Amino acid sequence: MGCSLLMITFTTLLIVAVTVASSSSSSFVQQKLDKVVKLPGQSFDIKFDHYAGYVTVNDQAGRNLFYWFMEADHEPQTKPLLLWLNGGPGCSSIAYGEAEEIGPFHINPDAKTLYLNPYSWNQVANVLFLDSPVGVGFSYSNTSSDILSNGDKRTAEDSLTFLLKWFERFPQYKGRDFFIAGESYAGHYVPQLSQAIVKYNSETKKNAINLKGYMVGNALTDDFHYHLGVAQFMWTSGLISDQTYKLMNQCDAESSIHPSNSCDQVFENADVELGNIDPYSIFTNLCPGNVSQTKQLLRRKHRFGRLNEAYDPCTEKHSTAYFNLPEVQKALHVDQDHKPSKWETCSEPVYINWKDSPSTVLDIYHELIGSGLRIWMFSGDTDSIIPVTSTRYSLDALKLPTVSPWRPWYDEGQVGGWTQEYEGLTFVAVRGAGHEVPLHKPKLALSLFKAFIAGTSMPTLELVSDS
Repeated sequence: MGCSLLMITFTTLLIVAVTVASSSSSSFVQQKLDKVVKLPGQSFDIKFDHYAGYVTVNDQAGRNLFYWFMEADHEPQTKPLLLWLNGGPGCSSIAYGEAEEIGPFHINPDAKTLYLNPYSWNQVANVLFLDSPVGVGFSYSNTSSDILSNGDKRTAEDSLTFLLKWFERFPQYKGRDFFIAGESYAGHYVPQLSQAIVKYNSETKKNAINLKGYMVGNALTDDFHYHLGVAQFMWTSGLISDQTYKLMNQCDAESSIHPSNSCDQVFENADVELGNIDPYSIFTNLCPGNVSQTKQLLRRKHRFGRLNEAYDPCTEKHSTAYFNLPEVQKALHVDQDHKPSKWETCSEPVYINWKDSPSTVLDIYHELIGSGLRIWMFSGDTDSIIPVTSTRYSLDALKLPTVSPWRPWYDEGQVGGWTQEYEGLTFVAVRGAGHEVPLHKPKLALSLFKAFIAGTSMPTLELVSDS
């Protein structure tokens, strides 16, 4: 009897071992298939591996999310994992996060060749870019109605499913310290996904995803304070008249979510008073031919800008041309049967058909601050779309005790911005940056990310003794 029991136990363990080994083997096979060998227009060598492909997040509907993963350029096995999300809703993290902000591969003005970003965040972490939800970038669904029924709730659910399946494909990253970052409408995505992960870990009684914290930039957080901050920023920056400012404040008092027809006219007047500037970066030039991009931006929750020390205002134009090249799509393993007829940085159908968007995520902040996550908010101070004033109003509404008061932070002896540390949250303003902080001020953004990952305060001014 004992021998028989021992045999059964041994057989069971053997089956489990074979199953795990088979699963692991299958994962590494798929990893190998997803590995990107070389990109068109890449004339330089790199010290890291990168992978691109799809993860099916809903088998019945055929929803597939596209990812591009960059291992750290040095000792990736010792570094944390970062998920980067752009927002919109409807904008591609490949187009913005990878190709013009924090990714290693940036596109030259010829839209055919690449250069290596000296301030890429994969110097600090392994970085995963996700096009979410379906209908964005190269992500797709076999159910066409999915593209017209996206919203916050399903986006968070699909992103959680993506992560769980991605870790099965890349099991060497299971248990790794994990962080999430993003900007603009990702001010919804990032805390909502963080909340979903915390809830999943709690319900399953296991730390399936080792989430340590999140960070959002120029983030849509609370509709009322967002609108209040936009009006104040535009007026104090000299962009709009006193009369328009007063009328915008009246509209905010009436409704920050569903403005009346008269308020629509107020926002249109503000557009006119702004003139042909880039509202995402009010002190930098527009890309020639993109004058119309300033129109009809103030009525809605907004998409990303187009915006470096040697600043190129046409980066979005370069991305559009490069990612539409067939040879680029082939190198990135884009599904040829489901590729978009024309790849775009942002999807209008996804944006205009968005189904659910809560007016605030401040309640999620209160919940997650209590869970002990590292939470940072940052803001470029030349963005009029989701300006620093909006973020500071939202922060004030959280009513968090101050741990370290407002002060400047420094980069190579120069003020890089300002920071304040609260109980459970750190805020960082980045001097001279617009809506896309890593695009406008890449060096400062990397300094910010290093401090966030290390869990340290922003740098102070180091005084050098004359002796």
